[in-house]
Amino acid sequence: MTKPPLTLFLAAPRGFCAGVDRAIKIVEMALAKWGAPVYVRHEIVHNKYVVDDLRAKGAVFVEELDECPDDRPVIFSAHGVPKSVPAEADKRQMIYVDATCPLVSKVHIEAERHHEAGLQIIMIGHEGHPETIGTMGQLPEGAVLLVETEADVAQLEVRDETALAYVTQTTLSVDDTIGIVGALTARFPSIRGPHKEDICYATTNRQAAVKAMAARCEAMLVVGAPNSSNSRRLVEVGARAGCGYAQLVQRAADIDWRSLEGISTIGVTAGASAPEVLVNEVIEALQARFDVTIEQVETATENVEFKVPRVLRASA
Repeated sequence: MTKPPLTLFLAAPRGFCAGVDRAIKIVEMALAKWGAPVYVRHEIVHNKYVVDDLRAKGAVFVEELDECPDDRPVIFSAHGVPKSVPAEADKRQMIYVDATCPLVSKVHIEAERHHEAGLQIIMIGHEGHPETIGTMGQLPEGAVLLVETEADVAQLEVRDETALAYVTQTTLSVDDTIGIVGALTARFPSIRGPHKEDICYATTNRQAAVKAMAARCEAMLVVGAPNSSNSRRLVEVGARAGCGYAQLVQRAADIDWRSLEGISTIGVTAGASAPEVLVNEVIEALQARFDVTIEQVETATENVEFKVPRVLRASA
């Protein structure tokens, strides 16, 4: 039987960013240096395939430090941790490696600098997300107010309207954040923002690529995990930018084929914590059902690289 034709628009950039690449490398290098098991507090990045692969190599994933023994190394995830976590590790004389993405660390430093200058901090982020917990945990409890929506801005009760600064989670929707920042500056004209926006280059670039191809696609598949903030934002961005149907899939097995019946154009991208092997798996699944023509939609070139911590470089 003849396969129906399908034009597949493949977003570029997509998939792993420099921070995710570095975090995975940190776990692999720690295993090479200290042997298994190496403990990892929280999923190193939000992707089941990556976590399962590292677990098979000897990484043990836990949610809290009290699940780790004193005599084995522990790694803090790319999302960052509250200050209380390394403080507790120091108290227990543990070996630990911080895999926090340098762009998340930049937000931590900004928040501390504003706090030291006597400003109250407003964080734009998602409640309960590890990155938000980590950033808010850089400062004393109550020093940071969290807003998730423009409506939240109207409800804010601040200490002094003239002494405010804002920071943001690095994986938010660029468009949503612009709206929230607009609401903050309208209500608090003297509020200070970051020198350079907090939303990371990888989040911005992946959303831009999705916008560039969305109107040309009848459907879009975003490869990523349900707990990955940047992957979920890509689904939302695709739908808003004119794509009729956008679905988040962890693996090719998750594709809802009934929703793709009768289509002739599809977009494929991947969140910053999704490996290219899973993108290829999705492409192969599409090729098994359609006569696929692949067209690359490239909106940026990325060549960012972050060094691993010195403690691991010394052993390499």
